[in-house]
Amino acid sequence: MVILKGKSVFGGIAAGKIRFFRRKERSVKRLHITDTEREVSRFEQARQEGIRQLEQLYDQAVRDVGEANAAIFEVHRLMMEDLDYRDSVVHMITSQQVNAEFAVAAAADNFAAIFSSMEDAYMQGRAADVKDISERLLDILTGAAEKADEDEEPVIIGADDLVPSETLQLDQDMVLGFATMYGSANSHTAILARTMNIPAVIGLGEAFSQDYDGHMAVIDGFEGLVYIDPDEKVLEKMKERQEEARRRRELLIRLKGQENITLDGRRIQVYANIGHISDLGAAIQNDAQGIGLFRSEFLYLESRDYPDEEQQFQAYRKVAEGMGGKKVIIRTLDIGADKTVPYFRLKPEENPAMGLRAIRICLTRPDIFRTQLRALYRASAFGNLSIMFPMIISVDEIRQIKEIIGQVKEELREEQVPFREDVELGIMIETPAAAVNSGILAQEVDFFSIGTNDLTQYTLAIDRQNASLEEFYDPYHPAVLKLIRTTVEQAHAHGIWCGICGELGGDLKMTELFLAMGVDELSVSPALILDLREKIRETDAGKAREKMLAKCRDLLYDGKE
Repeated sequence: MVILKGKSVFGGIAAGKIRFFRRKERSVKRLHITDTEREVSRFEQARQEGIRQLEQLYDQAVRDVGEANAAIFEVHRLMMEDLDYRDSVVHMITSQQVNAEFAVAAAADNFAAIFSSMEDAYMQGRAADVKDISERLLDILTGAAEKADEDEEPVIIGADDLVPSETLQLDQDMVLGFATMYGSANSHTAILARTMNIPAVIGLGEAFSQDYDGHMAVIDGFEGLVYIDPDEKVLEKMKERQEEARRRRELLIRLKGQENITLDGRRIQVYANIGHISDLGAAIQNDAQGIGLFRSEFLYLESRDYPDEEQQFQAYRKVAEGMGGKKVIIRTLDIGADKTVPYFRLKPEENPAMGLRAIRICLTRPDIFRTQLRALYRASAFGNLSIMFPMIISVDEIRQIKEIIGQVKEELREEQVPFREDVELGIMIETPAAAVNSGILAQEVDFFSIGTNDLTQYTLAIDRQNASLEEFYDPYHPAVLKLIRTTVEQAHAHGIWCGICGELGGDLKMTELFLAMGVDELSVSPALILDLREKIRETDAGKAREKMLAKCRDLLYDGKE
């Protein structure tokens, strides 16, 4: 028996034979070409055919996995139309006098290397996308036919990684789970696994090789483990866990449609955090009451240039309409620190987490901010949309934002563009400055949402990206909890609601304490919604507060009730 450790992207147990995804064997030779014009023409014809195929794939994906998950093929079409990619291939053909196949393969390697070298995990995932569109072009240029392998029984799909068009070829009824050598939580294999609700483990490394094709295996998606040729003891244990998970899921599903009310009658809002339109299906499937955090920066991270107003409007409108009148809170652009976008051309900083990021970029580049605000207010006419601003530390920032919003709304009125006048405006509480001054800030906005990840980082002066400091990073630190309590109290004192959208919001060990503090809303990963609902419905918030005061009076409340 061989045990491999990777990263879990969706929990659950799957047992079956491994079938490695088989790609067509291809050898691209470098040929000297004298008629470069003809070769460029061949490439252009192949590119147009590729665009046509991607349009067809988009239509198919809409039918099979929904519009949100089909969006990647629209991205692929845009990548194939991208002038940088096109010019790279054409330049190679004309300057080096090589065949189109070699130029496409070389361009794919170059662009994939660029994406892979980026620090942002989402951008690293785009390396697979550029390889995907290049493989499509090579199929067209060489006349290769696409044909997916067929299986007689459901299998565990093994691969180095899978690109979107490859996942779409798979018969979903024949897939028990995914196991890959590489990939990230933002990879399309991971997205599909979450969409299909099947166990998946990625990042197993090169120890997971095609030598295991046809071997019996068990995926433990809870622990991120893959057992190859498991013994009877492991099989029995995994069957028990699989049955336990099935029973647990059935019980949780019964909570769909139920209200999030504590035993003593307190109503708590449970929303979903999403980072892309493609996550909307998971939020709906898990019965989210709304979207508590929609990270709009994905529009910027997946683009080679600033997304225009129409592109943003269409994205925000899809989310607002998709939630059918439920609240959708969209966070404005939050890049900087660990989220870099090359075309913003931000100057290198010694300490980017403390530098030009989030609202600071928006207020120093108001044209970018105005474009996003126009798109957001236009989208507000199509649903229950609220806007949230990240990294706020002062009243002056809020007033600058309101001034720009006033100008945007006046422009839209003059243009007779419909929008909602009563859009709620909120801010993220992510710094000690914002928490300490929350009473002043609360007088300027409609709600708070506490970002516990950054709040912990800035309170403890510990870079949360630094693995060597992991033992010192303590999200349960008394200082962090005091700041959360202060923020909730000040929000309520000034008549606004307060939620939590950071990682702590989904920590079931903290739910009782947050309810005791009076938190109104918890926004979590879609997969955690039903577990959190169960926890809320089992909690007596009043008794939790009494217990907190008895145990933690000195720690949290300084001796005051």
